Amino acid sequence: MLRLFPFLVPALLGLAVGAATAQPSGVPLMNPSITAAPPARPATPAPATGFKTITWEALVPADWDPFAEFKGIDLASMQDGDPRANELLKRMREIWDRAPVNTALVGQRVRIPGFVVPLEDTKDGIKEFLLVPYFGACIHSPPPPSNQIIHVLPKTAVKGIRSMDAVWITGTLSNTQTDSYMGASSWRVDAVGVVPYEMPKGR
Repeated sequence: MLRLFPFLVPALLGLAVGAATAQPSGVPLMNPSITAAPPARPATPAPATGFKTITWEALVPADWDPFAEFKGIDLASMQDGDPRANELLKRMREIWDRAPVNTALVGQRVRIPGFVVPLEDTKDGIKEFLLVPYFGACIHSPPPPSNQIIHVLPKTAVKGIRSMDAVWITGTLSNTQTDSYMGASSWRVDAVGVVPYEMPKGR
């Protein structure tokens, strides 16, 4: 990710602010949640029978602080190209790429919304993708911690879905580390359902 370095010092500054306003679970405050901008087109409900709808925060251990090793660092004093910032980025990436998961969810049948980052897109549809919690992750911005990325392998290739489309996925969670060219993930789902996102009823 070092090729994105000119954009990362401002990003790290933003993370430092986020650390001070982190949610109680220790998950950094991400970009606006998926519920803030559902697609305008109509969507077919995901097969939810027997699947528990979860949030992204649930994937993370309650006591994990993604900024623990970076507190007290004066990021404002660093400029693009500063070797200290380069080393800080490297450390952050190493820690975030091996982020711990909420083991209570391993093996659970879940339903969760997110944005699509294709890994294998063919004429028959998307056969493999990463699911991320906010628009632009892994494409327009550095990847989030690996415990906030799900590697999705649909049962069948998914048609009509493009990069950064919002979808619901259903399947069983496993704690499987995957390193891809778009980012590292600590979760994997062999999805039995992938459908366009729709706002949950009652909101």
